[in-house]
Amino acid sequence: MAEKHPEDHVSATHSEHAHMDIGSAAGNAAWDKTIQEAKAANESEHAMTVRQALRSYPWAVMWSIIISMSIIMEGYDTNLIGNFYGYPAFQRQFGRYYSEHHGYQVPQSWQSALGAGSNAGSIIGAFLNGYLIKHFGFRKVFMAGLLSMCAFIFVSFFGKTVGIQVAGQVLCGIPWGMFATIGPAYSSELLPMTLRSYLTAYTNMCFAIGQFISAGVLQSLLNRPDEWSYRIPYAVQWVWPVPLLAIAFFMPESPWWQVRHKRYDEADKTLQRLLAKQYKHTSRQMVAMMIHTDQIESEIEAGTSYWDCFKGSNLRRTEIACVAFAGQVLAGSQFAYSGTYFFEQAGMSPTNAYKLGLGGTAIAFIGTVLSWFLMKGFGRRSMYLTGMGLMAVYLILIGFLTLVKNNNNVVWAQSALCILWLFTFSLTVGPMGWSIAPEVSSTRLRSKTICLARNTYYIAIVVANSIEPYMMNPAAWNWSGKTGFFWFSFAFLTFVWGVFRLTETKGRTFEELDIMFAAGVPTRKFQAYHVDAYAENLNIRDRAVERPADEKV
Repeated sequence: MAEKHPEDHVSATHSEHAHMDIGSAAGNAAWDKTIQEAKAANESEHAMTVRQALRSYPWAVMWSIIISMSIIMEGYDTNLIGNFYGYPAFQRQFGRYYSEHHGYQVPQSWQSALGAGSNAGSIIGAFLNGYLIKHFGFRKVFMAGLLSMCAFIFVSFFGKTVGIQVAGQVLCGIPWGMFATIGPAYSSELLPMTLRSYLTAYTNMCFAIGQFISAGVLQSLLNRPDEWSYRIPYAVQWVWPVPLLAIAFFMPESPWWQVRHKRYDEADKTLQRLLAKQYKHTSRQMVAMMIHTDQIESEIEAGTSYWDCFKGSNLRRTEIACVAFAGQVLAGSQFAYSGTYFFEQAGMSPTNAYKLGLGGTAIAFIGTVLSWFLMKGFGRRSMYLTGMGLMAVYLILIGFLTLVKNNNNVVWAQSALCILWLFTFSLTVGPMGWSIAPEVSSTRLRSKTICLARNTYYIAIVVANSIEPYMMNPAAWNWSGKTGFFWFSFAFLTFVWGVFRLTETKGRTFEELDIMFAAGVPTRKFQAYHVDAYAENLNIRDRAVERPADEKV
């Protein structure tokens, strides 16, 4: 048995308590954690390149990719409902005739209800997810969400009134909210630090894939006159949950979740499944680091409830996660992602509008792929702020172009700016929102912090969906391109917030981030600090020190 040193645990009292827990738990008697093993795992993560990480964790990458594919469903519907408003068959079935010029339009009140429905359900699903994962783990909750998804799609598919359509959106939103929080949390807990940002950002690609598929389905059925032109797009939603449910039966549980529940042997076995054969011997070191991180967090903030997300250093972490996610809406996503409806109201034919919408989603996909290459050289903070600043510029330009009268080229210029917005969003703010929230949260509160962050996003979406139809609908406020002025103001304010509050998490392990937030490291000095998570005889908050100005970061 390894000799115990003072640095082996955060405090003597906590050490005795933790050792008693380990010794008393069934199957954990052999786990007498040493600080050397945990430190070795930490050093290995810092030294690991992307190529080495891919070779070491092939099965973790595979499972992260598969489980995050559930986000495709939410991306699909986000694009589907927003673009149904300009869909001729949908307008005739659920809309009202206004005039020869405007034809059939879904009333703005029902547009708001349809847009808010899925997000209201997602808020419920995300909050439920935080509680359910704590008690049952990722695997069981994920499978329950897929089963409910298969059932709820029937409501939208068979609904013949706009009220039933709203009910279907609310019900489907519940599992979507669960998937949107499971994806990034699960990926961040399976992967090493080097791969974490790439696979959590992949979640944004799943959104883009869903939107691209949705745009293609809508484009192919645009000229179909009957009810199947909108029923078929609903039916396509069954393509994902059925095969995913079969695959999820073999899904490994998060090793971090198992460590938090003192199931150290199970965590070791899970890591054995996730690691390549030649690296399986490192699993014990990884579990040791997880135990060490969990003990640091329990010393800083002992609770694991939603309320604990707003206590002490966790309040700052929750704020960053929430605003980073909400920034995706505040940057004008409801305006840009409902582009086909805007293009039509600006005078473009439905055929051209939907072709442009399809092209926009393809460009969004390309932007997400390119973001992976930027991540290696740039941090989360710099990418997020640059993207937010550029999108604010695009929005104000769209607004000013609306003031130009009697020029047929204006709508094409505005359309180009919308496409440019989609590209910039998918290159920066889109993937970074998914990366920042899992990284900035503590491991004990990760699921709950992501749920709160995602719900902040959903609340922002509900508000945006409630007012966007009024701004765009010719039978209401009829702002058209002037809507760009409105969203510019919020994008600019989010940019200013980011300058002063958004921290840089690139290149930091979870335990290092725990220490830095506990120490209250200033936002703009995060990159300039050195952290020794295993320092002897030092208070946790004293383990983060600023590097000398001439020392290379």
